[in-house]
Amino acid sequence: MKNSDGEVGFEELKIGAKKRKFSGLVNNPVMEDYALRYAPQSFRRWSEFAVASTALGGIAYMADFAIGGSVGLSFGFVNSLLAILTVAAIIFLTGIPIAYYSAKYNIDMDLLTRGAGFGYLGSTLTSVIYASFTFIFFSLEGSVMAQAITLYFRLPIAVSYLIAALVVIPLAMYGMTLLNKFQVWSQPIWLVLMVAPFSIVLLKDPGAFQRWVHFGGVSGTAVAFSPLMFGSAMGITLSLIAQIGEQADYLRFMPNKTKGNRRKWWWAVLLAGPGWVIVGAFKQLGGSFLASWILPGVGSVKADQPIQMFTHAFGAMFPAGAALTIAVIFVLLSQIKINVTNAYSGSLSWSNFFSRIFHFHPGRVIWLFLNVGIALGLMEFGVFGFLGMVLGFYSNVAVAWVGSVVADLVINKALLKISPSYIEFKRAHLYRFNPVGFGSMLIASTVSIAAYFGAFGPGLQAFSALLSLGLPFALAPGIALLTKGKYYIARENTLVAREKTKHPLLHSVSGSGSAIADREEMLACVSCGFTYEVEDMSVCPFHAGAICSLCCSLESACHDACKDEKSAVFESDCLEGAMQEGTV
Repeated sequence: MKNSDGEVGFEELKIGAKKRKFSGLVNNPVMEDYALRYAPQSFRRWSEFAVASTALGGIAYMADFAIGGSVGLSFGFVNSLLAILTVAAIIFLTGIPIAYYSAKYNIDMDLLTRGAGFGYLGSTLTSVIYASFTFIFFSLEGSVMAQAITLYFRLPIAVSYLIAALVVIPLAMYGMTLLNKFQVWSQPIWLVLMVAPFSIVLLKDPGAFQRWVHFGGVSGTAVAFSPLMFGSAMGITLSLIAQIGEQADYLRFMPNKTKGNRRKWWWAVLLAGPGWVIVGAFKQLGGSFLASWILPGVGSVKADQPIQMFTHAFGAMFPAGAALTIAVIFVLLSQIKINVTNAYSGSLSWSNFFSRIFHFHPGRVIWLFLNVGIALGLMEFGVFGFLGMVLGFYSNVAVAWVGSVVADLVINKALLKISPSYIEFKRAHLYRFNPVGFGSMLIASTVSIAAYFGAFGPGLQAFSALLSLGLPFALAPGIALLTKGKYYIARENTLVAREKTKHPLLHSVSGSGSAIADREEMLACVSCGFTYEVEDMSVCPFHAGAICSLCCSLESACHDACKDEKSAVFESDCLEGAMQEGTV
């Protein structure tokens, strides 16, 4: 690709490039749902309320009840209450910047992480962490659903696991288009069924609340506050911090913020973003309450199972058969609502991971099956029985990731202004690794995992998750200052700069002679030939023209030529050659 002088020329680069063709799954915007891209304005046709309703529909999950029941049984009322409320405050505050930037720049959690201190390849690790979150919680939610199916239909639990996994696939295949409709109509039914059991229990057994307030756990000894128990309970509940990623996957479809919708836009972002934890905390406390209430009747092994909680709660008012039916309907509806989100978000993460590592993207739907398959394997393995251990360990890694992203957005970007003011997610403009986010997450998670296994004594062992969250707020700014922000942007995006200054934009230089789409901000990709909004485009010297972010990600032959030390010359040659073939 280099001439006799060792320089890459415009014509030589152009000859080396090949036309790219996508499969039917990738070309279908309804099924693909812009899995690896900026969500364009032309696709974001939902209102602020519709996006918020869809995002909040995913918080119907039963894991909150199971987690609340587990920490209540293990650590008693006082420690579990303080842990749940403290973690809720932490999750709300850390969720605000993530929700804001995702909604403002219309990108999902993976793309946001790239530009928030991790770099193009550095964020592949977080893609796996995020995908792990989705299939771990899919398996936990699926296990709850399977328990209900087995209890009601008397099926073997292995068969119920399979049903719980497969039933969500048709809904998750069609992304935001179908999920919006499903979540909106099912939400009122779910809310009524969620609140009713608590009203029934308090009406039929007024003393249940007082017994819960004085509940000392299964052992009966965890009545008073214990710092170590409080810390351990926090570690389990902090695993839910990565839920903001699933909220962001929906918030990217928010309409643009304008003077006219500013107030509605902010309310929708706050409620559908960090606001999920308000309902989440209520459900965890509800799980703790119901677990303590049914403990004498079902024993400690079953007391943290949501199907047992709600069957007994409805059974306080209805006959046994009717109570079981209502409880099963509620559990099934709840689990389908959340697991379509887990499956959907997991497919986005796997798409990002494989496209970057292997330059391969058969379509989001293919990775949907992979994510569900892994979750099914975990269910069959019996992951629900290891709930506390799995979540306690996982939270150390997930918290370090979210802490690093938030530290970059809040401190490096907003306060120190070392990080760029905008979010850049495209391969053509990012370094492969940015030590700011990637390094801080790696160090924080390593230290906190060591603490979790007792390397630094019982105190830090109990508070390992909090250590994992705090370290990035020192590490990320420190590394950014040490590197002087060098590894954020590999080269500026001249297409966006030209658009901002209202300069003419490039035509497609594919030789077809096709012009820019009707709207000024649309560009034709020289590689695949489709048109995209300018925010999704970059100038590519290898292809000698404007290229979309997906084609850029999937290109394996260019060897990042655009980020060579001569990249400025490359881009100049590219622009000049494109203009010779026809500009606006």
